[in-house]
Amino acid sequence: MTLRDRIDTALKQAMRDRDSQRLATLRLINAAIKDQEIAARVKDGETGVTDDDILAILGKMTKQRQESVRAYEEGGRIDLAEREQAEIDIIAEFLPRQLSDEEAEAAISQAINDTGATSIRDMGKVMGALKANYAGQMDFGAVGPRIKDRLC
Repeated sequence: MTLRDRIDTALKQAMRDRDSQRLATLRLINAAIKDQEIAARVKDGETGVTDDDILAILGKMTKQRQESVRAYEEGGRIDLAEREQAEIDIIAEFLPRQLSDEEAEAAISQAINDTGATSIRDMGKVMGALKANYAGQMDFGAVGPRIKDRLC
């Protein structure tokens, strides 16, 4: 079952359950996927969105909501922060399990060895290898500095 099918199934179940919060979040996910499909169709005539594309969309949506949670908490709007956190939890159901710190370190070491990286100039190769193998499983914004420390 593709990721798109899982999202559609969850959307239908949320409709049956009359779960308005979940339904709204799943509709936002579908809208983002359809926007991506339209952009791909305009750009190169391709009509499909791959699971990797959907994972990237979900990762971006999660990051946006995490920033909103921080902003709402700083502004004292705990109710809005809780709603954003609930959306993050729903989106996370479709993302692969996040790697632990130890697993991320092992993945970084493996990517450095596989690419033969020796200096900071090779950081792009390492990031490319990690993104190819661990898309959606690690926060690449946090991984970047760790790679940089190892290569300097």
